[in-house]
Amino acid sequence: MSYARAVAIVGLLALALAACAGEPAPPAEPVAEQVSPEEQARLQEQANMALVDEWWRTILMAGHSERAAEFMAEDYIQHNPNINTGRAGLLATPFMQREPRDIPADIMPAPVVRFAKGDYVVFVWEREGKDAQGAPYTYNFFDVVRVQDGKVQEHWDSVWKTSTDLVDTGIGPRPMAPANTPDEQANEDLANRLFKDILQYGRLELADEVMAEGYIQHNPNVPTGRAGFVEFFQPFARPEPVQDAWKTEPELILTNDDIVFYMFARYSADPADPSRAYKWNWFDMVRVDDGLVQEHWDMATKDQPPAAVEPPADFVAYR
Repeated sequence: MSYARAVAIVGLLALALAACAGEPAPPAEPVAEQVSPEEQARLQEQANMALVDEWWRTILMAGHSERAAEFMAEDYIQHNPNINTGRAGLLATPFMQREPRDIPADIMPAPVVRFAKGDYVVFVWEREGKDAQGAPYTYNFFDVVRVQDGKVQEHWDSVWKTSTDLVDTGIGPRPMAPANTPDEQANEDLANRLFKDILQYGRLELADEVMAEGYIQHNPNVPTGRAGFVEFFQPFARPEPVQDAWKTEPELILTNDDIVFYMFARYSADPADPSRAYKWNWFDMVRVDDGLVQEHWDMATKDQPPAAVEPPADFVAYR
């Protein structure tokens, strides 16, 4: 008999004798609690939201640039067309050239909608503008952050280029939508009928099937209610047979419970060099309930966005 086998047998006999003598056996090793993939995903989304919330308060609100490496990847990808890409690009902006202040306990003003889905965190803000006559109105602003390896890795927001300085915006990987639950997929399929079938293919008669009569509209240029929506878009509609494919496919769709969020690519002439195109993003978001689209937000203001152009053939949008 081998030495190792003999030692094992002696050990087992000792445990048996101890049990017979009433002596307590050594404590058993704790069994690791099984966590479902769905629960793991939910916990990771909560961690991503907490990271972005703390980054926002510490770096963007309180201006603690010295702590940026705690929250941001060095090769952070910036899609705001007025800010250079990279962590250093953000820290070099005039906005960050200020004395640090106390870190607030909460983001203020608070986003009107916020959620985490997969690697992405979305903040939607309500802001106030003034129209040509000086009358105040409200509109929405969007920020989207992608988290990777516990750091803020990529950022998009709802701005177009205003600077005439050449800016090195980032070229990142193509955004990847996370998986949906069956209920989320049903909400997304319904929302797609609004944005693809009704708006891109001009089939306004489908509005009764897709939109609630009391549909709430946050675009400051479009009347609220389903009837107001149809009346507004009627002059622009060019009805065509609906196809499976999008005419303009979203870069990203994120569906979180009853919220369906869209990010579309847009291209306009660079004010620094009108012969060049630059890329920016347009955002739409809806709330679905009872099998109908109930509410809509987008980034529209009373100001006209820059005219769209086709990107050149050699334009690179993704790595």
